[in-house]
Amino acid sequence: MALPKSDSGVPAALLADQAESIAEAARVLAAGHLVALPTETVYGLGADGLNPQAVMRIYKAKGRPSDHPVILHVADLEHAKYLSVSWPASADLLAGAFWPGPLTMILKRADCVLDLVSGGQDTVGIRMPSHPSARALLAAFSACGSGVIAAPSANRFGAVSPTQAAHVLAGIGPWLSEDDRILDGGACVVGVESTIVDLSGLSPRLLRPGGIPAESIAAVLGLPAAALRDVQAAHSNVPRVSGSLQSHYAPRAIAQLVASGELAKAAQKITQTQPGQHVIGLWRSTVGAPIAGVEIWPMPEDPEAYARVLYCCLHDADAAGADYLLIESPPLDSRWEAVADRLMRACAAR
Repeated sequence: MALPKSDSGVPAALLADQAESIAEAARVLAAGHLVALPTETVYGLGADGLNPQAVMRIYKAKGRPSDHPVILHVADLEHAKYLSVSWPASADLLAGAFWPGPLTMILKRADCVLDLVSGGQDTVGIRMPSHPSARALLAAFSACGSGVIAAPSANRFGAVSPTQAAHVLAGIGPWLSEDDRILDGGACVVGVESTIVDLSGLSPRLLRPGGIPAESIAAVLGLPAAALRDVQAAHSNVPRVSGSLQSHYAPRAIAQLVASGELAKAAQKITQTQPGQHVIGLWRSTVGAPIAGVEIWPMPEDPEAYARVLYCCLHDADAAGADYLLIESPPLDSRWEAVADRLMRACAAR
C-alpha cells in the first residue's frame, strides 16, 4: 500500500508491531512528533501529553477545535495520580475493575496538565489502555520521556474513527509529516471509543457510552445504572469530553437510520428522487427478497461484534463510493447503547 504524503510531499513511516518499532516510536514521541498507535478501542493520534508544542501538532493534524479536550493515556496508576489533583475512592474501584481497558475517568486536573489537553477546563480525562502495543509504547516512553501520551482518535476531526492502520493511512495520513510514525498493531478488538465516566463532581456520571457497559460500571460503584445516566442531576456543570458533539464519527456518504422492515421504503424514496445513487444497507435482520437499488451488507446481531466491525464498515462503504448508507436502527437495549450513540452522531452529520 502506498503511503499518503504530507504537505512536504514525504510520507510518514509505517512501523510494524515489533520491539524495535516500539523503541523508535517512543523516541519519536520524546522528540515532540506524532505517533498513531493502536489501542483496544480505536487507533489514537499520540503525542507527548506534557509537551504543548507536540499536543498542538495533534490539533493541527486533526483540524480539531482548540477547546475540545483530549484524553491522556498512561501505563500505571502512578502516572494517573500524578495527573489529577485528587483521586477519589471511586477511581480506585473503577481502576481496579477495568484498567487496563476501555474506560476513561474524568478527574480534577493537576497543575502539570496543559490547557490544550483539558480544553481550558479544570478536569482531565485519563485512561490506561490494554492493547499490548499501546502498553509497550507507554512503558518505553516512560523510560525516555514523560510516559504520558495525549491521544484522540487518529482521524480528521468529526470523521469515522480508524480501527486499522490502513484507515489511519487513508484518512489522516496526508496531514502527517516524515517525522511522524504510524504503529501497525492490527485491528482493534473493541472497535468503538472508551466509556467516559466523570468523577469530578458530586457523584459519578456517564458522559459517553463505550467499550464497558454502564451497568458494569454501576455495579462496581454500588449504584443503579440510571443514576450514572442522569447527567444533570445535582450538577451545575458538565465537562466537555471527546465524542460529545451532536455530529461526529461521520462517513462521507449520507447516513440514515431506518426502522426494521422499512428498508425497501427508504430505498425507494432515494431511487425515485435521485436515480443512480449508490445505496448500501447495513442490516442485521433478514431482508428476504433483494431490494432494487440497494447493496445489502449483513451486520452482526451481537452488540459487541457489531461494535467491532462498525467503523470498518463505514470506512469500506466510503471506499466503495457509497452515496447513501441506510442503517438498521439498533435495538432499544442497554447493551447496544454505545453502538446507538455512534450511529446517532454519524447520521446527524446530514
